[in-house]
Amino acid sequence: MRKFFTSLFAFILSGLAGGLVVQELAVLTGATEEYILVFAATALIVIVVTVIFFLVQFRAEPVRAVDRMLCWLLAVFALTLLALAGWTFSVPAENRATASDLSIVAGLILPGVVAIIVQWLFVRWRLKGSAAGFGRGGTSA
Repeated sequence: MRKFFTSLFAFILSGLAGGLVVQELAVLTGATEEYILVFAATALIVIVVTVIFFLVQFRAEPVRAVDRMLCWLLAVFALTLLALAGWTFSVPAENRATASDLSIVAGLILPGVVAIIVQWLFVRWRLKGSAAGFGRGGTSA
């Protein structure tokens, strides 16, 4: 049950953090209705990351597994950022990306990274507190 509630609270916190980043980016860039895609993508990213971190908690060494998953997820987001930026700048000169296009690309990546880091921080914090020691009161032999 502890793992379920850890994931539930991590979902709520990372959704809030990702939503705040999207909100701030939308306000700063003067976004219009196409930014709805960014809000939807952020919700999807938070759900997927929550499921991944929930499953990782069942590994034999959960703290190490959560740390590895953070590295993998950030690497995937870095590659996604490179691919989106490359695709945005690869179009012909007459259809070059505008500032609103670049704000959407940033809006697709930054909230996801924030959600991943918040999930990792919360799950790792909860896993550190649940480490069972040897003997009474966690004393060693």
